[in-house]
Amino acid sequence: MNEVPPLILAGDLGGTNFRVAVFRGDHEMSRVHSAKFRSSDHSSVEEMVRLFLDGISLETPLMAASFGVPGPNVGGVVKASNLGWSIQINALPKLLAIPRVSVLNDLESTAYGLSALRESDLATLQVGSITSVGNQCVIAPGTGLGEAGLFWDGHRHTPWACEGGHADFAPTDELQHDLLTYLRREYGRVSFERVVSGMGITNIYRFLRDTGRGDEKTEVAESMQREDAAAVIDRHAADGSCPLCQKTMDLFVQALGAECSNMALKTMATGGVFLGGGIPPKIIDLLRRPLFLESFLDKGRLRPLLETLPIKVVLNDETALLGAARNAFRILENAG
Repeated sequence: MNEVPPLILAGDLGGTNFRVAVFRGDHEMSRVHSAKFRSSDHSSVEEMVRLFLDGISLETPLMAASFGVPGPNVGGVVKASNLGWSIQINALPKLLAIPRVSVLNDLESTAYGLSALRESDLATLQVGSITSVGNQCVIAPGTGLGEAGLFWDGHRHTPWACEGGHADFAPTDELQHDLLTYLRREYGRVSFERVVSGMGITNIYRFLRDTGRGDEKTEVAESMQREDAAAVIDRHAADGSCPLCQKTMDLFVQALGAECSNMALKTMATGGVFLGGGIPPKIIDLLRRPLFLESFLDKGRLRPLLETLPIKVVLNDETALLGAARNAFRILENAG
C-alpha cells in the first residue's frame, strides 16, 4: 500500500492579505485547501491560521508549517513590519498544534518560490547569457521594498533574507539629488524604500509637483483622495493623460533599475535578477522600454557583466506562498 504523503501548511503575510494553504508534502506539492484573510481584520497570524483550520477537514495531521512575514528575524522574534505584530517563533508549534514551524522573511519566502514557477509565470526583460548559472537575487517593490539573495552551491539555490530595501538611497543624477534633498526635509534619512515602492511613487510625484517640475491635474488630485495614490499615478501615466504622472513613473523606473543592478552586483547574480512584489507586473510595458534597462546597465566598467544577467519579472502573485510551502517541504526532508 502506498504511503499517504504528509500534509504541510504554508502562509504568506505580505501586503494587506494573509494567504494560507494546505499542501501535500511531496515533490508535486498539490494544494488541498486554501484561503485568504484581510490581515487588518485580525490580531495575529495564529488567529487567522486557527480560523482557517477550523473551517476545513484534514485526512491526516499537519506535519510542518512555514510562513513568510515582512520583517527581520531577531532572536527568534519576527516583527511584522506591515502590521506591528510580534511573532514568537518558538511558541508557534504549541499554539498551532503543528510539530515543526518556520517563519521566513517574506522575500526569503519569495526566493524559495522561484523554483516552483513555470515559464509562463515570468516575463523576460533581458535574456542575458542563457548558459549563466550562479547566485540569484530578488527585488520586490510593493507596499515597501523587499530584497533577498539566493546562494548557488553548485547543486541548488539556498535563499537568504536581507533588509537591503532600507539601505541609503543613492542618487544617480542631478534630478535624483534634488529628490533626495526634498525627501530629507521630511524623513531625515532616506532609504531606497522611500523611492522604490508604492510610497516612493507618491513621494516622487509630490517632489515633482512641489518643485515646479509639473502641473497637477484636478482629476488626478481628486482621485488620489479616494484611491491608492500610486495606482492613480500609474493609471494616468499609462493612458498619457497626465504629464506629471508620466514624469513620476519615469523617475521611479530609473531608480528601480539602478537599485536592481546594485543588488545584482552585491550578490553577483549571474543566475538571474528577479523583480517581484506587486508593482512590476502592473508596469510591465513601462519596464520593457529602454529606460529601465539603461538605468540597470549604467554601472560604468561593470556594464559588460550586467549585460550577461537574465532579468525577469515574476507574474505569479502566489510566489511567496509557494515558497513557504517549499520551505515546509524541506523541513520535512531534513527531519527525516
